Amino acid sequence: MAATATIPVLAKHRAQVAERAAGSPGALLMGADYRALGVARSLGRHRIPVWMIKQGGHLVAATSRYVRRRVSWPEAEDAKRIDFLLDLSLKNGLQGWALIPTDDYAVTLASVHHDLLSKQYRVTVPRWEKLRWACDKRLLHELAGKLGIPQPWTRSVPTEEALANPACPFPVILKPAIRLKPNSLAIPKAWRADNQEALLAGFKEASALIPAENLIVQELIPGGGETQFSYAALCKDGLPLASVTARRLRQYPRDFGQFSTFVETVDEPQVVEPAERLLAATRFTGLVEVEFKKDPRSGHFQLLDVNPRVWGWHTLCARSGVDFSYLLWRLTRDEPVPRLQGRAGERWIHRSADLRVALAEILHGESSLASYLRSTRGPLESAIFSWDDPVPGFLDLPLFAYSLGERAIAPKDP
Repeated sequence: MAATATIPVLAKHRAQVAERAAGSPGALLMGADYRALGVARSLGRHRIPVWMIKQGGHLVAATSRYVRRRVSWPEAEDAKRIDFLLDLSLKNGLQGWALIPTDDYAVTLASVHHDLLSKQYRVTVPRWEKLRWACDKRLLHELAGKLGIPQPWTRSVPTEEALANPACPFPVILKPAIRLKPNSLAIPKAWRADNQEALLAGFKEASALIPAENLIVQELIPGGGETQFSYAALCKDGLPLASVTARRLRQYPRDFGQFSTFVETVDEPQVVEPAERLLAATRFTGLVEVEFKKDPRSGHFQLLDVNPRVWGWHTLCARSGVDFSYLLWRLTRDEPVPRLQGRAGERWIHRSADLRVALAEILHGESSLASYLRSTRGPLESAIFSWDDPVPGFLDLPLFAYSLGERAIAPKDP
């Protein structure tokens, strides 16, 4: 009797959930890592409902007080995941909500299936035919060449035989042209090769994890993370509505950063001009980060990558006066977006990861404890911790340690 009595109660509860969702347009975040955490906090502080899709070990954002509901990705192929997204909207009244992917895999999924998803959501990335150039480094390389934007020497390497005589300027790196699977610390971002023998060995290792036809070889520009700069913007038809320029000071891992650990906003016109020319040529709409590396040999800023989504340090931009997540939501809702430019001199830190990087630099004699402490003195935007939403900060260290452990024990051979 008691069990049957709960049925109308559950039905009523679901109806209320659907009614509230339909009455208050919100956002569904495709991801639960620290990038998604920043989006959830931005929208939640504006009283915009936020739901979140969890995936794998990325859980830190799911503990935020600003997330109203958390669901898990089904262990299925892409088509089943699209069905899941459509079904989620239909059952819960999410029609018209913003769909915000926060990693490369989710961006590709939402972009490729844009037409289907747009029947229920306001998809915040362009259709694949308009976005592929930003996701596929081979197409980005081709486009940058046509526009005369400086970039490293780059070639596709579909087979081991193609490396027999690559005529490349060593040192080089091997890396995927496009991310076909969810990001994982277990898979390196790139493989360095200082000579032909190392390049062949790197190709064998990389092709065991990534399809060989998806690999490219690229010249390695001298310098560490501190020589990398970014132009970040919210654009409409290639016109920047809001923008921020920043410099990466430290990254993890130290050689080929999976993500930044310490970033500051700067004034650097030399990255603004080529970035805006690239975005204008593609008539890009949405959020984007364009990455450059300053070549000490020539002083030129070389184009490295384009991220058509929220990037790791995007919460720094709100501190500098540009709340990209909220502005994206407004743009998606066809609401006015003010013209903004972020101020220089603001800093951001992913503290648990940055401490690990700093310790490695100190142990290698490349830095000192005193210099590290000086660099972190003064106001800083934290990637994870916030006084109005403290729980993710408490979970950050053990979750990060767990992800590092997964990377350390992951087998190198299939």
